[in-house]
Amino acid sequence: MKSNFRLLIVILIILSFPVGCNLISSSENTQNDFTDITIALDWYPWSNHAGIFVAKEKGYYSENQLRVSIYTPSNPSNILQTVGSGKDDFGISYQTDVLMAKAEGVPVTSIAAIVQHPLNSIMTLKESGITRPYHLEGKRIGYPGIPTDELLLKTMIEYDGGNIENIKLMNVGYDLVTALISKKVDAIIGAYWVHESFIIEEQGYEINILKMEDWGVPDFYELVIVTNEKTVDNKPELINKFINSTFKGYEYSINNPKEAINIMSSINPEIDIELETAGIKLLLPLWKKENGQFGWQDKSKWEKLAIWMLEQQLLNKPVNLDKAFTNQFVRLD
Repeated sequence: MKSNFRLLIVILIILSFPVGCNLISSSENTQNDFTDITIALDWYPWSNHAGIFVAKEKGYYSENQLRVSIYTPSNPSNILQTVGSGKDDFGISYQTDVLMAKAEGVPVTSIAAIVQHPLNSIMTLKESGITRPYHLEGKRIGYPGIPTDELLLKTMIEYDGGNIENIKLMNVGYDLVTALISKKVDAIIGAYWVHESFIIEEQGYEINILKMEDWGVPDFYELVIVTNEKTVDNKPELINKFINSTFKGYEYSINNPKEAINIMSSINPEIDIELETAGIKLLLPLWKKENGQFGWQDKSKWEKLAIWMLEQQLLNKPVNLDKAFTNQFVRLD
């Protein structure tokens, strides 16, 4: 009886061994099926990035077998170069920067718009009485030293009948809020009206906001998602997985803005929850087109902005817009 019992145990062990091996192999294969991708952010994490962090934490990327690394580069101005070279798979950038990069031969393509309208703006303290671009003549304007801002300002002032030669531009770096509150300058450009405006108001100041598209600047996409041209041509399924997951994250954020900020805060505890909660409320209507479509890019916006940039000599040559952006990965609702 004992020998028969021992034989039975041996048989059971032998029979179970391949099963155990198959389980291990299956687990390894499941992990191997995941694709590692990187997303380079344009700036430190804030409410505009909520959908990306939600997609990661809610498992939307994992559902599509994507293992995602989200990070802010030490120099975000190089994102289009790192994406163009293939070092980063995806990045968050600006429509203006995409056009300039394309004119210089950088192989990047915008695959979706996050923000449908400009966030950059001119801000003044309400007590200054500066309520339109023309009022800036003879005043000091603080900006972060970005050439594009100077040309945006020029367009707005000339549209209102003023002359850029009659103002004093001061490079204050990114200390825009401090420069305005301390009255080192009379106005600032380069600040987002969905972000810096709250920082100023939190310190007890009322402000005036002059939006770009109201004063002669072509309406444009503030933030877009970019990838490499080769990825568009050779890995459309990867982009579909990434875009579908990301869009799902933004849909959740639109429907649950407070929870989205809390999720982002759990990953980035340094963010100001009160500030970002206020900011996301202003961003919600800007994340979708007027018809409710998220991510879609109109060719007319690319054409008008490209023409303006050529006129302002921000582009050294015309850009092939068919390579600059695509809607092939945006799901039509």
